[in-house]
Amino acid sequence: MSLARRAAIGVGIVCLLSSATVFASPYGVGKYGENVPYGGETSLTIATDGNVTIPITPSDSGAQATANNAVTVTSTDVVGYKLYIRATATALDHGGGYTIPAVGAPGALSVNSWGYNTDAGVSYSGITTSDVLLLNAAGPYTSGNITTVTYGVKVDNTKPAGNYTTTVIYTAVPQTQ
Repeated sequence: MSLARRAAIGVGIVCLLSSATVFASPYGVGKYGENVPYGGETSLTIATDGNVTIPITPSDSGAQATANNAVTVTSTDVVGYKLYIRATATALDHGGGYTIPAVGAPGALSVNSWGYNTDAGVSYSGITTSDVLLLNAAGPYTSGNITTVTYGVKVDNTKPAGNYTTTVIYTAVPQTQ
């Protein structure tokens, strides 16, 4: 007989800006008639919904659950920005040597793995400790541009109950040319 256990999967979110103030493109490189004059400063901010928690009750064959995080980038940069994702560690860590590794090749989650996607589909990518491009956005987003990141985890009863966590870092980089 299997006892039902509940595990909480947590993903801590950190947002980074590559630069808080960026100058417009040099003369002849920028875009004419946009809302930021040549030589003017542009702005870029990034925010998320906060930490992500994925409550899940493991099963003998592996149960899967998901949760979303909205990343909002607001920018007056007329050229746009790039949004990157990475983690401080690729595995979700419970402590005591218990971990849930990131999925290998992009695809469906295997038992005792986790990953992310930006299309709310069933194919997940494993997170890395190096920046991976999520979005190359063109143009200003003065009202904000939202990218929804879906995290998924699939676990079975071999994993002890408890909190498994890692820290995910989003970085927004303005594009001046």
